[in-house]
Amino acid sequence: MTAPCKILVVFGTRPEAIKLFPVIAALKADPRFEPVVCVSAQHRQMLDQVLEIAGIVPDHDLDLMRPDQSLDALTAALLTELGKVMDKAQPARVIVQGDTATAMAGALAAYYRKVPVDHVEAGLRSGNIYHPWPEEVNRKIIGQIASLHFAPTDVSAKALTDEKVDPARVHVTGNTVIDALQWVTQRIAAEPQFAAGLAEIEARFAGKRIIGVTSHRRENFGGGLENIAEAVRQIAARPDIAVIFPVHLNPNVRAVMHGALGGLANVALIEPLDYPNFARLLAIAEVMLTDSGGVQEEAPALGKPVLVMRETTERPEGVIAGTAKLVGTDTQTIVTEMFNLLDDKAAYEAMARAHNPFGDGHSARRIVELLGNEIAQ
Repeated sequence: MTAPCKILVVFGTRPEAIKLFPVIAALKADPRFEPVVCVSAQHRQMLDQVLEIAGIVPDHDLDLMRPDQSLDALTAALLTELGKVMDKAQPARVIVQGDTATAMAGALAAYYRKVPVDHVEAGLRSGNIYHPWPEEVNRKIIGQIASLHFAPTDVSAKALTDEKVDPARVHVTGNTVIDALQWVTQRIAAEPQFAAGLAEIEARFAGKRIIGVTSHRRENFGGGLENIAEAVRQIAARPDIAVIFPVHLNPNVRAVMHGALGGLANVALIEPLDYPNFARLLAIAEVMLTDSGGVQEEAPALGKPVLVMRETTERPEGVIAGTAKLVGTDTQTIVTEMFNLLDDKAAYEAMARAHNPFGDGHSARRIVELLGNEIAQ
């Protein structure tokens, strides 16, 4: 009997963990594969929440994040330590997801060892190497290295073939975040206590229209974050509105948001939510206001419009489909677009009912089948 193919799955942040746990589960369920999990802990606390919920115990935990660590120091540590793991584990293939420093360094370390790299959520492009920064360059580097490119949409697949990636190596699979969201919402439906962390806030804001907010992008640090905070303050001043804002752990974000919004009656500044409770926030919010990438994919799956506080997005599918709208970081633009959406029922319904272009919940299964075909050749 042929030994199973050993695949090293490398990730380090909460979004990566969310989007990879369905893939890990599908690999574990397939006797052709032996998944080995390595985490960098680029997001320590938020990563651990997802690992616990998904029942994943890493085989290798590098715990590399340090306070105020520079990107070059982080990248150097990632490349060195991930290389050591690969030398020990001797995987046949390496899987990375998305566009983090962990993903880029994991792909590069594998390339240095001539180990094929498979890229989940491949082909996202904004066309601007500084928006998002440094993610746009990270994913372009991975795109030059990867063996198999698992593109979530036709748009991302075309971005890769436009860069002269062999079309035979590009596969449209949908986005695994929809697999994860469907799994967690089904579990919440069966076990409501699984996502009871917002119960007190929900009771406090009963009868109000909930706006969910997330903000953490590096390119918004400074003036962008200050503009966003002022926009949230103005939005929350309406008596019919309440804001629930899980504040990212980055001290650059926390200082601005707590300084501008702390103590406001209609704003709940809370600690980052674990995945089930974040799914609950998506469910109770009327609109999501975000600079996150993942929220642009998740919220439309639950019929929630997304206003994106960025100048560009590598997920144009949502804008094209009408599930998301770019509003940038100008305070007045954010406030005006939010109130237009809340006060114009037809505009709201058009976004809420638009087709979600990001997947059907079967992406992980498609990825594992494509990997099976690859190792059979």
